Amino acid sequence: MSSEQKPVVPTSRIIEETEEEFRQEEATKGKGEKAFELFCALIFLGIIGLVFVNAFLRYVFRSSFPPSEEWARFLFIYITFIGGIEAFYRHKHIAVDMFVNMLHGKSRKIVDIIASLFMLAALVLLLFGGVSVVLQTLDTYSVATNVNMAFINGTLPVMALAAIIIHLRDFVRLVRTPADEFNPAPKKD
Repeated sequence: MSSEQKPVVPTSRIIEETEEEFRQEEATKGKGEKAFELFCALIFLGIIGLVFVNAFLRYVFRSSFPPSEEWARFLFIYITFIGGIEAFYRHKHIAVDMFVNMLHGKSRKIVDIIASLFMLAALVLLLFGGVSVVLQTLDTYSVATNVNMAFINGTLPVMALAAIIIHLRDFVRLVRTPADEFNPAPKKD
């Protein structure tokens, strides 16, 4: 085997390692995290159920049930913003770090702090914009279900506030971390 060829890892070994990582992750979850995941799963199942029932009604009776379409849309809005909280908590949100990964030590820490402050400013802007939308829709009701739209739009400021709290916790950790722990430079042979 030449030095350029990588050894082939059997698929079964990859699956076993992935299952082990999943088991370890599940073992470290608290009750709150499990309840949050169950809540998200129930919302998602609700969307699937409502869309299925509506598709069935359209196919069999050539007619739909408008409230089910509206509730599916509302649940989709909820799962989007609640999923945003989950992604933010687990640091699974989209990030472009090609340039930042080239930096090391103090310069990396400074860039991370600046980026973190910009993110915090954007989240605060999102929070105030979300509150503004909720206040504007206090007297607006949906067509089919007569639900107050402030109740639906209220997920935006809730998500923004949760993201701000999570980000502030991470920001404090970022500031307290020594600069030499930021993406250490690769060792030269």
